[in-house]
Amino acid sequence: MTTLQEMVRALRDVTKAEAAAVINRDGGIVAAELPPAVSQETFSIMCAAILGAGMTAATELRHASPHRVILESEDSTIVIQEIGRRAMLVLVVPPERSFTTFETAVSRFVQAAAKDLG
Repeated sequence: MTTLQEMVRALRDVTKAEAAAVINRDGGIVAAELPPAVSQETFSIMCAAILGAGMTAATELRHASPHRVILESEDSTIVIQEIGRRAMLVLVVPPERSFTTFETAVSRFVQAAAKDLG
C-alpha cells in the first residue's frame, strides 16, 4: 500500500514541483516534500491562512468557498488545492508550468488523498 508521503513525493516528481505538501486546515503538515531551508511550520500555517482568507472573502460576498487558490509570481506558481473539508494540497512549481499541464495529476492525487485522509 502506498503511503501519503510516497504519493506526495510521486506528485512532486510528476509535476516537477519545487515543493509539495498535504496540510490540514489548522496548518499542520500531514506529509511534505519541501526544500531543506524551508520552515515547514511557517510554510504550512501561511498556506492554510491563504486558503482560509479566500474562503472568508468569498463568504462575505455570499459566494461559494474556493476549492483552489493560485498564486503567481515571476519565479513560481503556488497552487493550494482543497482536499475534502479537512486538508489541502500545496504545490510550488516553476512559472512556465501552466496549471492545465498537471491538473489531471492533481485531480487524481486529491481523489486518492481524500480516501486516505478519511
